[in-house]
Amino acid sequence: MRLSRLLLICFVLGLAPLLSAHAQGQVSPYTVVVSVADTSDAARNSAFSDALAQVLARTSGGQDLSTKPGYADVLKGASGIVQQYQYQRAAAGMALQVTFDQAAVQRAVAQMGVSGSAGSRPPVLLVVRDEDGSVLTREALTTLTQLLAGKGYSTVLADPVKTGDTPNLTTADPEQLAALARQYKTGLIVLGQMHGSNADWMLVSGGPQQRWSNQGTSAAAVLTDAGNGLVDRLGKQLNVIGSATVDGKLWVSQVNSAMDYANLVAVLRADPSVRQVTTLSAHGDGMLFAVKASLPMDALANSLAASGRLLRGDAHSDADASLRWVH
Repeated sequence: MRLSRLLLICFVLGLAPLLSAHAQGQVSPYTVVVSVADTSDAARNSAFSDALAQVLARTSGGQDLSTKPGYADVLKGASGIVQQYQYQRAAAGMALQVTFDQAAVQRAVAQMGVSGSAGSRPPVLLVVRDEDGSVLTREALTTLTQLLAGKGYSTVLADPVKTGDTPNLTTADPEQLAALARQYKTGLIVLGQMHGSNADWMLVSGGPQQRWSNQGTSAAAVLTDAGNGLVDRLGKQLNVIGSATVDGKLWVSQVNSAMDYANLVAVLRADPSVRQVTTLSAHGDGMLFAVKASLPMDALANSLAASGRLLRGDAHSDADASLRWVH
């Protein structure tokens, strides 16, 4: 069935507004796990404060809020907005899983005068291999995951049972990466290869690849430096806070059914940066949309691709930015 006919069916049936735009299986940005010394009130309250700092960073799109007025007071009152908590065993001793009240966190961010339009970021999928080719476990990557958590980025690791099919720095191709994005509901993928005191890295953020290498005096130092480099690259690409309305056009390819179209429109309308979406035309398996947003089109495309439901696509002559639908 040609896409133009699918488009007509979607309008007749009214599919687009009925479908949820939320990716399933994604970890709540209001839940974090932090280290805790013991089960005393003092240690628990300190852990609540550390956990809330991470949640505030997540829900403000990775912004540094530590210099904002009222930030210290918000952290002091962390225990008052905890929804639930649970102690856990951890490799280094004990940890505390904390969930905060969503409305209270959002109020705190708003009272500090921070735009919440960036929302919480999708998790970063880490696939880091040791010298023997094995995929490193979460325990081995604790230095990296804790640094990212402190900067507002949650992480997920590839399923150990399926690591044999997981791409590495030399074999990764676009279709493998798209498959990972579909499986783990994120377009933020980091592939790493450790070589003792140095390492090679590749960040895939919705399609574009950024490669770099680093070294250190130990594996922990290498991971710390890599984490700082990763945060810097993610920040430059994703933490674009807009204010004025930008008019632009988005081209989205691989829209192969009426359900694809309905889900795609739902995703676009659900993005907090998107203020209006209008379908302009359809050709082949692609569609052209007129979009009013609070971000430049290229930054909006990066943000949409990070969700893992869309990836950056080949340039289109009629559009300011191009994406391809993968869900």
